[in-house]
Amino acid sequence: MENIQEKANFLRSEYTKKLSALQPDAQALWGKMNVQQMIEHMTDYVRIGSGRTLEKLITPEEHVPKMQAFLSSEKPFRENTPNVLMPETPAAVKHAAMKEAIDELQSELDHFFEVFKNEPGKKVTNPFFGDLDYEMSVQLLHKHATHHLRQFGIV
Repeated sequence: MENIQEKANFLRSEYTKKLSALQPDAQALWGKMNVQQMIEHMTDYVRIGSGRTLEKLITPEEHVPKMQAFLSSEKPFRENTPNVLMPETPAAVKHAAMKEAIDELQSELDHFFEVFKNEPGKKVTNPFFGDLDYEMSVQLLHKHATHHLRQFGIV
């Protein structure tokens, strides 16, 4: 695994800056979400990562070790990776402007790091990858963030 501290620093300090550089009408290279829908989607998953939104495991127990092995690798998510928790048609945006969506994402990222600072041994259940500690949670959020940056041609 690449340095978790570097990934955490990227998520904490650089990720939303990269998103802010996108135009609201930027075209995705794949997928159905527009920029703001993707940002709000990421916010939802940061909430899961911090434990603010609780989800049950939907991956069969026997597949969790394989899922976590993938998560620990530097292999990216494939383009158009299906997500059974998302509707076929992307959800309508919640915020009036992209900047508000980015501000909320940054706020949730800050909350994520605060939670794990205050509860260092905490584990949070991810619906796909099972119980994740801080390092695995950062790994997942970084992999997910990079996936969506690639979707909009940033990485």
